[in-house]
Amino acid sequence: MTTDIRSHGFTALGPLHEGFARLTGLKAAGVAILLGAFSAVAFAPFHVSAVLIISFTGLVWMLDGARGQRNWGRATFMRGWAFGVGYFLVSMHWTAAPFLIDPAKHIWFIWMPLVLLPAGMALIWGAFMAMAAAFWSASPSRVFIFAVFFTLAEFVRGHLFGGFPWNLAGTTWMPGGAVSQLASLIGVYGLTLLTVFVMAAFAALVDTRDARGLVLRVMPAAVALIGFALAWSWGGQRLTTPAQMTTQTVTLLDAGVPQTDIATAGPAAIFQRYLTLMKADPGKPGDIVIWPEGAVPAYLLQDPYAMDDITAVLGDRVLIFGTARYQIGAKGKDEYFNTLAMIDQTANRAGPIAIYDKHRLVPFGELPASRIIPFGEAIAGILPPAMQQMASDGFHPGAGPAVIDYVGVAPPFVAMICYEGLFPEVARQANMMARADWMVLISEDGWFGPSMGPAQHYAQNRYRAIESGVPMARVASRGVSAIVDPMGREIVRAAAMDGTSAPATPGSAALLSGELTTELATRPGWKTKAAKGTLPAPLARTLYQTRAGSVLFWAGMAIFILLAFVTWRR
Repeated sequence: MTTDIRSHGFTALGPLHEGFARLTGLKAAGVAILLGAFSAVAFAPFHVSAVLIISFTGLVWMLDGARGQRNWGRATFMRGWAFGVGYFLVSMHWTAAPFLIDPAKHIWFIWMPLVLLPAGMALIWGAFMAMAAAFWSASPSRVFIFAVFFTLAEFVRGHLFGGFPWNLAGTTWMPGGAVSQLASLIGVYGLTLLTVFVMAAFAALVDTRDARGLVLRVMPAAVALIGFALAWSWGGQRLTTPAQMTTQTVTLLDAGVPQTDIATAGPAAIFQRYLTLMKADPGKPGDIVIWPEGAVPAYLLQDPYAMDDITAVLGDRVLIFGTARYQIGAKGKDEYFNTLAMIDQTANRAGPIAIYDKHRLVPFGELPASRIIPFGEAIAGILPPAMQQMASDGFHPGAGPAVIDYVGVAPPFVAMICYEGLFPEVARQANMMARADWMVLISEDGWFGPSMGPAQHYAQNRYRAIESGVPMARVASRGVSAIVDPMGREIVRAAAMDGTSAPATPGSAALLSGELTTELATRPGWKTKAAKGTLPAPLARTLYQTRAGSVLFWAGMAIFILLAFVTWRR
């Protein structure tokens, strides 16, 4: 049973509003799924943020109709849930790719990323849309309410059960662009609040009140446009400052081995590729070379022959690389860690200068299902193991965020591995403990396959640089490897090396030699990439990076709640 829906406001939009608001049952669910799916275009690699105007406006208008139903709680929940299913399914469909690496072992569990993940995360959106409906009104107040509860849902999604803050609405803006600079003030969650409001504000142009109230209906859209213009202007002015460069040279190397080739090629062939790349450009004393996460499927730190080979070609440089390692745990069993290590030419005798163990581990990838699902240990035999090959029983988490600081070896840096780059608090907490000059993020993006996953991952990582005002060197296997300045602007990107020509990207090193050209040709399916550039200098501590950073987000939420109260009409 529904109430009579008659739209008032802008005449041209009335039929559209009524069309969305009158939808019920399966039609409403289907349209909500389509609206959510359409939202995927807003994210990398497309960054067409404006499509959210259509998606969020349509959802608000559908909630208008659902709120008038007798079982309005269920109706609003279903619309929010269906919107989330479309949103997560399309924008994160690449999460199924890891299950296809070894289909004989994992294909039977592919329903988890394609059904369980989108349907499960969408429950959060459904619940918060139902809560928002309790405060809904036929007035512009509802767009402020929508922005508050949608952002709360995203905050919960980013923290519940460890969190999965992938594709927050605030990351639709091109990182390094004008609007993205707001993250230096209010962080990505604050930017998400403003983004949701700006994109949903136009829904207030039409409502079901008989009162004319044209000024009140236009007010949210006017505020959104003015706010967007101010943000664009402030961010654009901020970007007029060129990046200040240091004298530190950084080389980014990625063998680019397909995930399906890792087992067949073997550690020796992959290891040899990295050694050959390092030989091709000996660099100068003090240079820093970076390999990606899990660069070689072997325990390099515990292999004396591997350490001998690396130090023989490293010279007076420093190497930062990802590797698996193990140690005897408290119960006498081996414990495995996903590690970032920093070494110099003494590593074969003295060991690594520093190690950092990843503390936020990827469910199913680095943690087996038995350690994620309640009572999973009892049914471990029918659940998938951890997908990575180095520890089928899963890695152990490290101690937490850290700044690696060894004077005279390398500028102090925040260490992050893959998944950790999604979480604003990782870089923020590390920088609060000790100010870093840069961030090093290593990743294994080969798991994402040929999808938009690597581009989305790179875009979200760049927001960590904007939030902290600290440059980033990122090396991702089969992903984007680049140096990013403190405003999120790309300075150098690693270019593919096909064995016939030097990388075309300005600033990249011409690392080719006769030996390397021959070696590259032996593995044409490997997308080997390299770049060499100068590290930018950090900025002064951003407002978000101070203790006031998180306070500003909650202050913004309070302001929106106040605006919702001021404009509220039953």
